Amino acid sequence: MTDGENTGGGQNPQEARRTKMQQIETLGHDPWGHRFDDRQMAGDIRQRASEIKFKLEDGTELDLPAEHVEAGTLADWMKEQGKGAQSGPTVRAAGRIMLHRKSGKTQFIDLEDWTGRIQLFVNIKKVGEENWELVKCLDLGDLIGVDGELRRTKTGELSIFATKITFLTKTLDPPPAKHQGLVDPEIRQRQRYVDLAWNEGVRDRFLDRSKIVASIRKTLSDQHFVEIEGPTLHTIAGGAAARPFKTHHNALDMPLVMRIALELHLKRLMVGGMERVFELGRVYRNEGISPKHNPEFTMLEVYQAFGDYNSMMDLTEAVIANAIEAIGCGNVLPWGDKEIDFSTPFARETYDSLFEQHTSVDPTDADAIKTYAESIGLNTDGKHSDVIKSEVFEAKVEDALIGPVFVTDYPASICPLTKRKRDNPVVAERFELFIHGMELANAYTELNDPDLQQQLFETQLEGMAEEDSMARMDTDFVKALRNGMPPAGGLGIGIDRLVMLLTNSSSIRDIILFPLLREQQES
Repeated sequence: MTDGENTGGGQNPQEARRTKMQQIETLGHDPWGHRFDDRQMAGDIRQRASEIKFKLEDGTELDLPAEHVEAGTLADWMKEQGKGAQSGPTVRAAGRIMLHRKSGKTQFIDLEDWTGRIQLFVNIKKVGEENWELVKCLDLGDLIGVDGELRRTKTGELSIFATKITFLTKTLDPPPAKHQGLVDPEIRQRQRYVDLAWNEGVRDRFLDRSKIVASIRKTLSDQHFVEIEGPTLHTIAGGAAARPFKTHHNALDMPLVMRIALELHLKRLMVGGMERVFELGRVYRNEGISPKHNPEFTMLEVYQAFGDYNSMMDLTEAVIANAIEAIGCGNVLPWGDKEIDFSTPFARETYDSLFEQHTSVDPTDADAIKTYAESIGLNTDGKHSDVIKSEVFEAKVEDALIGPVFVTDYPASICPLTKRKRDNPVVAERFELFIHGMELANAYTELNDPDLQQQLFETQLEGMAEEDSMARMDTDFVKALRNGMPPAGGLGIGIDRLVMLLTNSSSIRDIILFPLLREQQES
């Protein structure tokens, strides 16, 4: 019995597989397969286990006792019942060979599709001599179809007792070694197809990502939001402070940038009367790479006319709670060696209260904040007091936030797209959602005063380097505001970070199928 690579004849694994491919062709089979209709998923087949009966000679049908199935003593129980045999439903499956054990004229094969695994019991008497010759050409990783009867082995293992094997695809490269596996992170990302096929849990994590995204769309649709598709090529990078990727449109002979945010086009739609809009799309920022950052990532941005940042807090809780339900988790999820309690409502704390709590510095005392910043090694030269305060907050407060916690009411001077509080104009109606030091969501009560917006843009652009993202003002956006954008709440959620948290993934690159990597040097 073996589950390893049997090369035979001194051939290396690739040569041995090509030899078997030729043997498959000689037997009259296409090594690249063909349509295979009416297959059933492994997960669905496993659900039919209760249909297996033990049928006595007099026609009496008995259920297989669970205690004997679990104990592996099914053969003893059947012997006690007298003459009879199992009968089960006829099934048809297809998938990849993940385990292959040979024992004389019987082979045990673990077949996997994206719903799970099922064992195949393949015996020469059942499949016949001709089909058995094909079975002898099988390797780990090959894709096959099987027809047979669902039964249990004598040890109780649920299995398809094959009556026919259909060859569907030959795998020419052998899989990773069973015990060593594919462990190098960079190779896993470069060869994501191998990572998905052979590393346990990887495919499930990405399927969970799809469920999370589908849940978000449903949550928003149920609340009457409309999904749109905005342009990814912009003449001006706006909606965030980030460095863009630059490109050039040849036909129009004009420079363009890849979008760094979704915001400003969605707001234009609210001016046009689309009162609840969102986009789930890629954005691109020409910045560093880290476990929490990738240059190309997925954002959700949502805008709700006649709402505010409190409306967005409620919506954020609903989006996350429904996503957790979609992947079948409880409210308490693991995060490394810690846990996150996603029970709603989430905590809500003001920016200033958290600042004072974690620094013991009066958040209204600019001189004290500057002194504290310098004491922890921050450069304060030529910086506005609120910028210094923001850098202290990032350095000393954010990492200490366990959460989930909505941090509310930021300094207005660092929030150029945000409406000010009516009773305190130095404070902006903005929140960020933090979980274990990671910013997950950012939301505003949106600024819709076009004159104030233009003034804030001009202030922000003073002294900014030409290559910075917002070194040009989006005058068309200001013009759009002059046509009347309703008061609104706006929300942005980093989808990659949300998936990280909900799937207990330590790096953003573990939940992006194809993260950007350096070009591989030819050896």
